[in-house]
Amino acid sequence: MTRVTLTYCVPCGFRERALDTQEAILTSLETELDSFELVMGDHGVFRVEVDDEIVFDKEVDDFDVDGIVRDVRNRL
Repeated sequence: MTRVTLTYCVPCGFRERALDTQEAILTSLETELDSFELVMGDHGVFRVEVDDEIVFDKEVDDFDVDGIVRDVRNRL
């Protein structure tokens, strides 16, 4: 079972970025996923995980929606 989790910072106003990223992932990979979860967080978090493995973290990576989709696809 493949689960994607996107955690984003509410106080930072990352909701639109999270929704755009969710849309891109689901548009490309929806039939290959079992679940997709948006998790509200704080402290500047913006992280994408596939089955608990981090594939994107804004603390380390530059934000690129296409790159995030590629990284998720590579973990499937």
